[in-house]
Formats: sequence, C-alpha cells, structure tokens
Amino acid sequence: MSAIERQGIVTFKNNPVTLQGPEIKVGDTAPDFKVLANDLSEVTLADSKGTVRIISVVPSLDTGVCDQQTRRFNEEAASLDGVTILTVSVDLPFAQSRWCGAAGIDKVKTVSDHRDLSFGLAYGVAIKELRLLSRAVFVVDSNDKVVHAEYVPAVGQHPNYEAAIEAASAAK
Repeated sequence: MSAIERQGIVTFKNNPVTLQGPEIKVGDTAPDFKVLANDLSEVTLADSKGTVRIISVVPSLDTGVCDQQTRRFNEEAASLDGVTILTVSVDLPFAQSRWCGAAGIDKVKTVSDHRDLSFGLAYGVAIKELRLLSRAVFVVDSNDKVVHAEYVPAVGQHPNYEAAIEAASAAK
C-alpha cells in the first residue's frame, strides 16, 4: 500500500484512524487517479481536464452524512455551470448507481475507488483500519491545481460546503 501514513488527523466514531497517502494542500498539482464509473468504465482526473472540479469524498453513500453531502453538492451544481462534481467512495459501482437512482442524483457523478484505492492513496484519504475513504473535499482548477483542500477531522461531521463552493466559483 502507501508508504506515507498519517495518524491523529481524523477520527472515526471518536477513535483516531490512520490515513494512507500524502496530505494534499492548496497549490499542489492534483494527483491523477483511476476509479470506476457506475458502468464500470475507468474515470481519471484527466477525463475532466479543462474544467473546475469539486471532488467530494465520502466513506459510503448509504450513511446519513454521506447521503446529505452528495445531495447538497447535487443541489449546488445547478448554480455552478462549467464545474464537474465527482463523489468518490469505495461503494461498489452497482450500489452507487442504485443509490443515485433512488436519490434522484443527476448532476453529481459518483465514482468508485473500491478496486485498488487509487484515489484514496493519491489524495491521502484511505483509512488503513477500515478500507474506507475519510470525508474530504478538494477543488481542482482547470489547470489541475488544488485551490481548496479540506480533510474533515471527524468522519461523521459535514465538510464546509460554502468554502468549497466559493473556491470552485472563484476558480471558474
């Protein structure tokens, strides 16, 4: 797995967990990744090159905060023309597709990192103890520079939606 491990940054149910991968910071070049779309096709960062991207990271769409986070970004997408919004989790693509259909999600693209944690290890959100992704939000501009990075300190807590949306609007 990853040679970089960071402890004490994030908690899951009040217990510290180990994040694998580097900490991504504002100003960094966004790392590429390979995840799966709901139809099992590969998706990479390069697929949305030239657009501003909000990358919303959740442990599982089938939990309350993750559900609310994905719905919130889906609603915000209406006012963010030209912004690609990805929600990344380790849920299977079939489960993501089912959830999106039931939730009416049509503006956010859900992608699965279940295969090899490519995204989680590249962005430092892979939780070693659980093989889930830690909650985070990244905004990447059209030149692949990170303009917003938030690692949410408690997995069950909401991210700062307003900060991510402001960063995406400013990057357009």
